[in-house]
Amino acid sequence: MSPSERISGADRLNHRKRIRIQLRRDWILYVILFPTLLYFFLFRVLPIFNMRLAFYTYKAKALWEWAGLKYFNQIFSTPQFKTILGNTLVISLMKYILLFPFFVLFAILLSEMRMQRCRKAVQIISYLPHFLGWVVIAGIWINILSFEGAFSELLSYFGAAKQNHMTNKGEIRWILMISEGWRSLGWDSIIYFTTIIGISPALYEAADIDGASRFQVIRYIVLPALLAPMSTMFILNLGYFMSAGFDQVLNFSNNAVQNNIDILDTYIYRIGIQKGQYSLASAVGLFKGVVGMILVLLTHVISKRLTGEGVW
Repeated sequence: MSPSERISGADRLNHRKRIRIQLRRDWILYVILFPTLLYFFLFRVLPIFNMRLAFYTYKAKALWEWAGLKYFNQIFSTPQFKTILGNTLVISLMKYILLFPFFVLFAILLSEMRMQRCRKAVQIISYLPHFLGWVVIAGIWINILSFEGAFSELLSYFGAAKQNHMTNKGEIRWILMISEGWRSLGWDSIIYFTTIIGISPALYEAADIDGASRFQVIRYIVLPALLAPMSTMFILNLGYFMSAGFDQVLNFSNNAVQNNIDILDTYIYRIGIQKGQYSLASAVGLFKGVVGMILVLLTHVISKRLTGEGVW
C-alpha cells in the first residue's frame, strides 16, 4: 500500500470518528430532526418512485399495463387543460411574483419603527393569520365579502349596490392574492427582518458620520444585505409556481368562479381522488413537478450569473 493510500485511509477513519463524536454529542438534535426527515421521506421522496404510474394504466387487481405517453397526449389535447394551466400561471404570478416585494417592504418598514412595543404588537398581529387554516380564513373572507357581508354593507353607505364579491369572476383572483398577502405578510417577512437586524451597527454609524439619509441607508446598506435571502426565497418560491395554493383555491371555489380559478392541483384532485383516474392524475402531477424543477434550476443559474447569489 502506497503512502498516499495510507494517508487517505487514515483521513476516512478520522472523518468517521468525527461523525460518531458529533452524533453522540448532538444526538438530541437529530432526534428532534427525525420526524421532519421522516415526513419528507414518506410524502416527498417515496411518491417519486410511484410517478411511474403516469406511464402505466392502473389496475387494482392486475399488473399495470405499459401505456407510454398516452396520458400525456390526453391531457395536452384536452381544451380544458389549457384553461387550467393558464389559471395556474396567472394565480401563481399574482401570488409569488407580485406579492414578493411587499414582504421585503414590510420587513424594512418594521425595522424602521423606533417604538419597541408598537413594533412587537405589529409583528404579533401580522404573524397570527399564518397559523390559521385556509378553511378558517375562507370562512372569514366569505363572511366579509358576501352579499350581506361587512364590505358590501360599508359600500352601501356610500351609495354602491350590494354584491357578492366571492362570485365575481373579475375579482376572485385578486381576492386570492390579497388573502394570501394577508395570511403570509408577517410570516414571510421574518427572514428579511432578521437579516436587517443582523446588519453590523458599524455600517449605520459610518453612514451617520457621512450624513446619509434613511433612504440612502436602505439603498446602500439594507438592500445589499437582503440580496442573498431575497434571491434564495424567490428561487424556492418558483418551485411552487405550478401549485398556486391548492388549499386556498379549494376553499374559495364556488360554481360561479370555478372556471376562473381552477388550477392543476384542483384538477388532479378532481380526476384522481374523485374520479379514480390515477394514471391521468399522475401524468399531470409529473408534468407539474418537472416544470417546477426546471424553473428552480433555471432561475438559480440566472441569479448566479446576474447577482452571484443562488440557492447554493
